Amino acid sequence: MKTVFITGANKSIGFETARQLLQKGYYVYLGSRRLENGQKAVEKLVDEGLKNVETVQIDVSNEESVNAARAEIGKKTEVLDVLVNNAGISGGLPQTATGTDISVFREVFDTNLFGVVRVTRAFMDLLQKSPQPRIVNVSSSMASLTLNSDPDWEYYHHKGAVYLPSKTALNMYTLNLAYELRDTAFKVNAVDPGFIATDFNNHRGTGTVEEAGQRIVKYALVDKDGPTGRFFSEEYNPGTGEIPW
Repeated sequence: MKTVFITGANKSIGFETARQLLQKGYYVYLGSRRLENGQKAVEKLVDEGLKNVETVQIDVSNEESVNAARAEIGKKTEVLDVLVNNAGISGGLPQTATGTDISVFREVFDTNLFGVVRVTRAFMDLLQKSPQPRIVNVSSSMASLTLNSDPDWEYYHHKGAVYLPSKTALNMYTLNLAYELRDTAFKVNAVDPGFIATDFNNHRGTGTVEEAGQRIVKYALVDKDGPTGRFFSEEYNPGTGEIPW
């Protein structure tokens, strides 16, 4: 049975991604910053008949917590087939380039960028043992420099001086990671789940968590001829899904 670890999976998009991968026959390690929240999420899935799941406590902004999660999962499996770096924070709004305190930048980057680096590095050895390892970094169309500089883009005036740069930096990390692993079986991509109605945006989004989960799962399951080192937003581009960096 193939295995997947999803960070920030106790609710919303991460939870739905876990559900859909369970339905596809994966064993899911459901990452949650608070263990009790993860356990409640597991109980919901088990009640639905999806039993191949267990929670793992992880705070991606804490090195010791990440290493402990790696050790815990390492006791259960020698191979990790998929890593979904989903955990993220917004940092609150508004976020102005001149008025936001540097501490907010540090906090958001510590989760949205450095957290992904910590987790990816910690789990790389388990991923390398998979015949077809996959990494999905959950990004945002708001990270696109091309779109953010286009006055005709529908979200041009929706700026955020902290959250957006953290995801743009994540995209660059994704590119570098994919390049470094280009001659291996890895597929590494950045995926925008879309403008989804969750508590992350006070349910102002227009999409559903089911749609978001489908978009992430699609790139978690790409075959050996699938893309790597790409940025996808099927909400922005329903055709090929590709979005400009």
